Amino acid sequence: MSSLQEKLKQPFTRDIVTNMKTIESVFANDIDVLKRDFFFHENKSIPGVCFYTDGLANTQQVEEIIKSLSLYKGDEILNSEGGMAETIKKNLLINASVMIIDNFEKGINGILMGDTVVLLSGSRQAFLITTRGWDTRSVTEPQTEQVVRGPRDGFTESIRTNTALVRRRIRDPQLRIEGMQIGKKSKTDINIVYLEGTVKEGLVKEVKKRLEQIKIDAVLESGYIEELIRDSPWSPFTTIQNTERPDKVAAGILEGRIAIFVDNTPFVLIVPTYFWEFIQASDDYYSGFMAGSFFRIVRYLAFIISLTLPSIYIMLVSFHQEMIPTELALTIASGREVVPFPVLVEALIMEIAFELMREAGLRMPKPVGQAVSIVGSLVIGQAAVQAGVVSPFMVIIIALTGIASFAIPNYSASISIRLIRFPLLIASGTLGLMGFSAVFALIAIHALSIRSFGEPYLAPAAPFQPSDQKDIILRFPWWKMDKQPYLAEGTEDRAINNLEPKPPEKSPDSKQAKKGKQ
Repeated sequence: MSSLQEKLKQPFTRDIVTNMKTIESVFANDIDVLKRDFFFHENKSIPGVCFYTDGLANTQQVEEIIKSLSLYKGDEILNSEGGMAETIKKNLLINASVMIIDNFEKGINGILMGDTVVLLSGSRQAFLITTRGWDTRSVTEPQTEQVVRGPRDGFTESIRTNTALVRRRIRDPQLRIEGMQIGKKSKTDINIVYLEGTVKEGLVKEVKKRLEQIKIDAVLESGYIEELIRDSPWSPFTTIQNTERPDKVAAGILEGRIAIFVDNTPFVLIVPTYFWEFIQASDDYYSGFMAGSFFRIVRYLAFIISLTLPSIYIMLVSFHQEMIPTELALTIASGREVVPFPVLVEALIMEIAFELMREAGLRMPKPVGQAVSIVGSLVIGQAAVQAGVVSPFMVIIIALTGIASFAIPNYSASISIRLIRFPLLIASGTLGLMGFSAVFALIAIHALSIRSFGEPYLAPAAPFQPSDQKDIILRFPWWKMDKQPYLAEGTEDRAINNLEPKPPEKSPDSKQAKKGKQ
């Protein structure tokens, strides 16, 4: 055991000077950890000291603590039978959260989290007072999941702000928020949020088990947790959903899922998740069911185009020209007369160039990045065609593929599609229809075999759940979705009007009233 760990395990002593030196030796020359000496009681008979971290603690609250202790008058607390520390906690410290501690480890951890430790001479106990008050980013609209109609608030880097945004939407006493810390050095706060009575009990135990098994020095973003607890870590498919939208998290919790909040990041994890949810958007539920279903179908078409269009084009041009209409085949052939590369190499060049431009647009400053990605695409595409490096038809195919990939609402899902596209390209360009069919079948079999926290990834389509088909490809009206999803546990009926709305009937006296007016 190191000397630092030995110090942390030691209990407080009655000598305040010894306690101060121990805390000061732990933080050494850290200029952001401040010490403030004071005297408890108006006659200045009992020395005291408090430690807090500048920038993490609210200095106004620290000043109020010192003021309440140093200006105390009377001797009732000093001579109290129940113990001086307990009496001070109940009568003098008015903060929302005050804890009496007896060892250095709890005090040091509290100081590093923005709390204040108060030591009094002659006491073997200290006060750990919650004074967290660091600067945080205000609640703004999410950058990655924007909607036309719907809430404009998004998660921030503060875990308590994020849980409050969900609590505002689910004001149910059965909403449970459980906490833990992960990271040997970072001690990152993790919150597990679920709706008791709706979530399956075994799912809660499984999530806790996977989180408790994590052994890591630091957790700096929820992506660490996502990679460490996900099913099928070698799969290109995303088996855990991440989102910045509080309404999406609240909807998942109401359906029997669990949300995992990680401090210092606006991205919240939702488990388990199904493949179909990555094609759905929040707008689907805020618009009418016809409009929501239409745009969802458009997104499914975008998914198919993004995944298969380049592969199908390469397969047809390279091996199965007889399947292309004659006039279209002649047009494609005339455009490829001066191209020196096979279709597969041509497609790989364009795909890599498109990915480079997309990555450059993301990493550059926002005003410049958009201009570079648009102008770069136009200039490079036109120049490549004029130089005879690629055919005009290939530019159209890659452009359609790229636009279709942007229509996928979830960024993680669009990355998965981009990864899967390359094996399909190579198989189609080398083996034609047979290669395309084989690789596509392997991808489908793999998707059928993986699970997300025990739930089939392609459910409720495979295995088929008839009651859950009202919200996969089409979004049925709300009055038709009167059953809880198969994932949820407990009552099957939703608290929703399951009768189709009808216009009010005319009053029987309406005709007589009309005649009277005449």
